[in-house]
Amino acid sequence: MFVEDTFPPAPLALKVTFIGHATLVLTYGDTVIHVDPVSEKADYTALPRADIVLVTHEHSDHLDPAAIASVRTPDTVVVLAAKCAGKVPGAIVLQNGDSRAVKGIRIEAVPAYNVVHMRAPGAPFHPKGEGNGYVLTLGTRKVYVAGDTENTREMKSLKRIDVAFLPMNLPYTMTPEMVADAALAFRPKVLYPYHFGDSDTKRIQDLLASAKDIEVRIRPMS
Repeated sequence: MFVEDTFPPAPLALKVTFIGHATLVLTYGDTVIHVDPVSEKADYTALPRADIVLVTHEHSDHLDPAAIASVRTPDTVVVLAAKCAGKVPGAIVLQNGDSRAVKGIRIEAVPAYNVVHMRAPGAPFHPKGEGNGYVLTLGTRKVYVAGDTENTREMKSLKRIDVAFLPMNLPYTMTPEMVADAALAFRPKVLYPYHFGDSDTKRIQDLLASAKDIEVRIRPMS
């Protein structure tokens, strides 16, 4: 069984199912949104079919065409980042900064990239322009799923985010200090570290302990 959190109606209830690593299922009313579905994290034949699938970038722990096929129906809308173009037939590609209404939900593509952490000099693990985070407007609630990124200026300029999922593992994404820096800039009401590998989750709780308007929740998303 997967851990689940439920948020009260706004105007419909939101349920978050924590599959693992960077893989989530968001259920808003009757609309099921799979985020970065990956076969090794779940038996997708046992999970609800998707109304929307979001893919943040092309790495295999985020983009798994077989998992997408398992949850896809003829009515499923698949939304991909630029680097994923052509890898899932019939998908919509959102470039950084694009927005689109899908099944009544506004989806905004936020740039997701590295500034500090590099694969080699001048070669970031996630170059700017290739990957997306997504801000979803679910009724009066805004949910931000950051993808693989650091604490970029675009992230820190976000406004009125209710629920945020921020990655926290080295060398690919952020340190706890970088997550705290971002959270203190855009101040989500609820912050979930995710994709956190072996990072010390207590560290982010300690760093944000005095930020009483930010609730840090730790769930099994290593």
